[in-house]
Amino acid sequence: MFKPSRLLLLLAAVAAGGALWWWLQQRPPAVALTRPQTGPAVEAVYATGTVEPVRWSQVASTETGRIVEYPVAEGQRVEAGDLLVQLDDALLRAGLRELVSRVRFLEGDVVRYQALLAHDNVSRQVYEQKLSELEQARAAVAAAEERVADMAIRAPLGGVVLRRDHEVGEVVAPGEGLVWVGRERPYWITAFVDEEDIPRVRPGQEALVKADAFPGRALEAEVAEVTPKGDPVNKQYRVRLLLPVDSPLMIGMTAEVNIVVRRDQQALLVPERALDGASVLVVEEDRAIRRAVELGVYGDGLVEIRSGLTGDESLVLDPPPGLSAPPPDGAPVRVSGAGS
Repeated sequence: MFKPSRLLLLLAAVAAGGALWWWLQQRPPAVALTRPQTGPAVEAVYATGTVEPVRWSQVASTETGRIVEYPVAEGQRVEAGDLLVQLDDALLRAGLRELVSRVRFLEGDVVRYQALLAHDNVSRQVYEQKLSELEQARAAVAAAEERVADMAIRAPLGGVVLRRDHEVGEVVAPGEGLVWVGRERPYWITAFVDEEDIPRVRPGQEALVKADAFPGRALEAEVAEVTPKGDPVNKQYRVRLLLPVDSPLMIGMTAEVNIVVRRDQQALLVPERALDGASVLVVEEDRAIRRAVELGVYGDGLVEIRSGLTGDESLVLDPPPGLSAPPPDGAPVRVSGAGS
């Protein structure tokens, strides 16, 4: 059994512990403070795209045929009209020769029938029928000559052979790409921007470019064209961004672009850790008062404050959960130190 003195000491210790617990529970929470700072804020529209020459063409065949000659190599310079690919045209040329022979035969017939018509030995109707046959044969020759010419695929513009997609001996179909030809410079990035962002994009805006081939390197571009008609299926608009002539990006590379739509060199910035939803806790005379703010862009752990602060406030860093601090009185807090 406890002696009366020990019992009294135990009761006193329990009471003291309870008082300490109550005091700790009623004590205002300790908070660290931070202050707004000024710095640059950039608002950008994000997109991805591919590097392409400003002027280029994918040359295709209009006929089915076997490749018998590929006189150009990748990287070779060509002029408009130079032969790029020769398809086998032996059968077409044989058919053309037959058509030319028929035209010559019909030309002789027309001359004979013209003489007979002059002496009334044939009717004009028979003569005109022969003329019609001759014109049809000449049209067939012209069509055959055009098909033969189409078997020789030529450069539509001067530039560099960017890529060959086939080799000698392969059979290609109409519309199948054979050679890519383009000007070496300038290049641009063809990117696609979501429809909700496109109203803020216009020619002349600068863009920051990131490419996996050049990690950590800051690359630039400028908006050159915005297509006036979007893709209703993908809900995107095509945007072309012109690259500087000394850009290291190469044709066919993929790139991420951030089109700068707003830049503020003296923006008001606070740490993201000071946010509590769309508000912050401003400390005045050891009381935290909740204040609504308009948020701007985020970056590097900071967030832009568009309105709601003047820049002279002390803000709670990492607001304690459940801290109720409605204006105008707010809630009592203990300042434990300064944050970052």
